[in-house]
This record gives sequence, C-alpha cells and structure tokens, in this order.
Amino acid sequence: MANLKEIRNRITSVKSTMQITSAMKMVSAAKLKKAQDAITAMRPYANKLTELLQSLSATLDADSGSKLADQREVNKVLIVAITSNRGLCGAFNSNIIKQSKNLINNVYAGKQVDVFAIGKKGKDILSKTNTVIENRSDVFDDLTFDNVAEIAEKLMGLFEDGSYDKIEIVYNKFKNAATQIVMTEQFLPIVPMESEANVQQDYIFEPSKEEIVEELIPKSLKTQLYKGIRDSFASEHGARMTAMHKATDNAGELRDSLTLTYNKARQAAITNEILEIVGGAEALNN
Repeated sequence: MANLKEIRNRITSVKSTMQITSAMKMVSAAKLKKAQDAITAMRPYANKLTELLQSLSATLDADSGSKLADQREVNKVLIVAITSNRGLCGAFNSNIIKQSKNLINNVYAGKQVDVFAIGKKGKDILSKTNTVIENRSDVFDDLTFDNVAEIAEKLMGLFEDGSYDKIEIVYNKFKNAATQIVMTEQFLPIVPMESEANVQQDYIFEPSKEEIVEELIPKSLKTQLYKGIRDSFASEHGARMTAMHKATDNAGELRDSLTLTYNKARQAAITNEILEIVGGAEALNN
C-alpha cells in the first residue's frame, strides 16, 4: 500500500505541474500576439529607413561619411548578447550564449572581446568566462524606443571614442511561434554601402545630403537595435509558449502512464487480498 500512496502522490504532483505549464502557455500566447504585432508593424519602417540611407550614401563621396563608418583594424570587439530575464523557454537563451561563445572563441580568437548583456540569462552565464561591461536587463521592464535609443547611443559612444573597433549584435529573429533564427549582425562600423547604378538623382535635398545622412545614421542604428530587441522579445514568448505546450503534453503522457501503473498495482493488491481470504477460508475448512 505504501507503493500505491507514492504513485498517488506522483500523479497529484504531475497534475499540479500540468496546471502551471498550461497557464504559462496561455500567458505567453497572449503576450506573443502583442509582441508579434509590434515587430511585424516595425519591420517595413526599419527596412525602408535602411533603403533610404543606402540610396543617399551611394551618392556621397568617400570622405564625407560619418565617424560611425570608420573601418579600423579590429583588435577590440564588443558582443551585444540579447537574451531574456527568465528561463523555461527551451533553447532560446542557450542558442544565443552558444553563438556568442563561438564568436569569442573562434571568430575573434586572440582579440579582446567583451560582452554587453541585454537580458539576465546571458549575463549570468557569459560573466563566468568573459568580461561583461554592462547588463541592461531592465530594458524589458519598459520596452520603448527611447529606452533602447539610450543603449544605442552608449554603444555609438564606445565605438567613436575608440573603446571598441567593432560591435556585433546576437539575437533571435522571430519567424513564428515555433521557429527562431539566431542572427549575428554588425552594428558598428556601418557596413560600407555599395553604389547602385539605378540611384535616382532627381531629388532636391534640403539642407544637404551630408547633413541628412548624418541625421539618418544614428536613427538607423537605434532602429536596428530596437528591431533586434523587439525580435528577441517576440521570439522569447514564442519559444516559451512552444516549450510549455510540449511540457504540458509530456506531463499528460506521464500522468496517464502513472494512472495505468496505479490501477495495475491496485488491482494486484486487491487480487492478493482475495487470495489471502480464500487461502484462510480453505485453511479453516480443513
């Protein structure tokens, strides 16, 4: 009977876990809808801004570019690792950490590589083996363009003052609730724009193309970082919803298996009791 009690306790525990994972799945599904709408609405703007910047930059002289486009010898690299503040979202965080370590240990081996963490999980793991110069996990508490722009301005300052020669962003790009793509994007210096043969020349620029580009470059970088964080935010909820859905299904299978085991053990106990009663009755008759 002690064995039956243990199985009953396990069934109760699994049912309780199912309720938690099912609730987490529904919460993530609700948050995912809002996050997905936000990144879907933002992508056309970000793409058009980049296209406009490319069109303008293609017509500028090489010596009229921004300091943010300076191509220097790469000795000091900063990796901006965008993870989440919480777990229970499958391989979402581990994929970013794995890619960050690949950049540190392989791509930029032998160079000074530091980490700028956006998200508590990345900071906790990467700080064990690398220098994390700052952690901005608080940005997810109020994810607005202004708050992200503050981080982007700091990154631009670190590049302009020579603290780092190259800055890379590593994040999960949202494709759908079940699929997130690990992306590595060069944030700074700005990737040189290739001249386009079909660039339109019949525009009147006021005040000038140079000043417009100087204004667009910081805005484009802020938008790039904001899009990356928005993508990661949507991917997090998609990954957590998928992980909790699988956890709920697995808990259901375990509950059914335990219930079958319990019924078999209970039936065996009842059969043993009947045999004992019959055996006792036979002994009395003899």
